Amino acid sequence: MKNNLAHVLNEAVDQYNRLSFIEHDPISIPHRFDRKEDIEIAGFLTAIISWGNRASILKSADCMMNRMGHSPYEFILNAKRGDAFTKNQSIHRTFNEEDFWFFTLALRRIYNCEFGLEMVFTKGFDLGGSFEALKHFRTVFMNSKTHRASKHIADVARNSSAKRLNMFLRWMVRRDERGVDFGIWKGISPSKLSIPLDVHSGNTARQLGLLTRQQNDWKAVVELDESLKKFDAVDPVKYDYALFSLGESGIWKQK
Repeated sequence: MKNNLAHVLNEAVDQYNRLSFIEHDPISIPHRFDRKEDIEIAGFLTAIISWGNRASILKSADCMMNRMGHSPYEFILNAKRGDAFTKNQSIHRTFNEEDFWFFTLALRRIYNCEFGLEMVFTKGFDLGGSFEALKHFRTVFMNSKTHRASKHIADVARNSSAKRLNMFLRWMVRRDERGVDFGIWKGISPSKLSIPLDVHSGNTARQLGLLTRQQNDWKAVVELDESLKKFDAVDPVKYDYALFSLGESGIWKQK
């Protein structure tokens, strides 16, 4: 049974971990850029708004890139409020201009004072696993401030699954010869990453017998991580592709 499931999972990864499948995926936004900092910032902002319809996500992310002059890093370092959006303007669902400006200032501080996003997350992973890294990142990002934008940064200490941040980390850290994920952060082991868990991947994982917990929370992430490490302890989050594709196609039911 385990060998058969491993075959199904690896076959699905092979099918979907390809550049041809990301044209309409949020990761296509940071793929527009070559500069490391532009990739990081475009990826981070796109991941943060990645909930809801994918076409809507891409439209909103494209709008952000346009308003930032297609130079996210330069914008973060130099922009004044109002350069991109008008006050209280909606950008994507509940993410509005006030949130965007808070993010702009937080990222500016991170690049000016913390040596960038990669260093913040690397320090977090040095404290332990993805739980410690995500907790550390939220602390640094919020910088002891109380702001409505905090709802857009997952709080694993409150049992959030942190789907969007885990997806962003997969993009930045995971590396293989396919060129889908960027793998530009070298100081973090892909083995430490956690699965980006959402309703669809959670349902698929339960149907496959990889997850028993019913809530899509951090405890479920931990359980699913352990299940996936049995198939590949070095690169467990590659199975994010499998959970997505098998859930979408229902192929697993035929095996």
